[in-house]
Amino acid sequence: MKNFKVTVKETSNNSIVKFELNQFITKHQSFEFNNIDEAKSSPLAQQLFYLPFVKKVYITSSFIAVERYNILEWHEVQDEVAEQIESYLNDGGIVVEDTNTPKKVPVTVYAESTPNPTVMKFVANKKLVTTLFEFTSIDDAKPSPLATELFHFPFVKSVFLDENYVSITKYDIAEWQDITNEIREFIKSYIENGKDIVLTNAVESQKNSNPKLDTHFESLDAISKDIITILDEHVRPAVASDGGNIQFIAYDSESKNVSVMLQGACSGCPSSTYTLKNGIENMLKQMLPGKINSVEAING
Repeated sequence: MKNFKVTVKETSNNSIVKFELNQFITKHQSFEFNNIDEAKSSPLAQQLFYLPFVKKVYITSSFIAVERYNILEWHEVQDEVAEQIESYLNDGGIVVEDTNTPKKVPVTVYAESTPNPTVMKFVANKKLVTTLFEFTSIDDAKPSPLATELFHFPFVKSVFLDENYVSITKYDIAEWQDITNEIREFIKSYIENGKDIVLTNAVESQKNSNPKLDTHFESLDAISKDIITILDEHVRPAVASDGGNIQFIAYDSESKNVSVMLQGACSGCPSSTYTLKNGIENMLKQMLPGKINSVEAING
């Protein structure tokens, strides 16, 4: 039994609704079907076309978009369609027949420097993962075939995956100017060939998930929840742009100290201490007056 979850998302076109998925359903390919005959390669799309209001089906790795005829409104049926898709996937239904799946898809990957001189960020024009992963050795990289392959390079120290990029921390034995193109071409080729970035069950087994996304968040005290919300809204987007992540660990109500984990490019970054004290700590003190004394970091 798989653990697919489907979330309904409206679009700017009121005839089209996106059904977003928590796991990938194709190997980074996209498919568009205008009718049931065109959908012969996709049993999932064919099932959707049996619904009389379905006009067009668009399938990508992370969502399914459906365009409707004007015989009804989406709010009348979108929840039922979401349940149908979720049940189909969790029952092991085929999305697109492998024999009809193209072998390669055009992929662009570019390298981007980070504030951490030992970390380079490799950004793709495809969504790679639905949640973040960090691997510090080949042993703990088993959930990710891509990370496992990257650890075969002797200069790779750790691998961080999030959304559409891979952040790689190197050992000092190599300089980025000598290895960047090699890694970029490897990642580009890997994605183009439709290989798995992470295994299907990797998301479910991921321990370092954002507390706001699981039941742990609901069990926290009010101040801890406020801290997580501030980090999510004001800090995480900035550190993500630098190829890293910050994760709430704990809040001590007596000492008023906050513990966070720095991951990816933020881990071990020379400027992270300054950012932590002069940026994050000051922000939390201002937004939660009298509740915060200090912020301490644990490198991931």
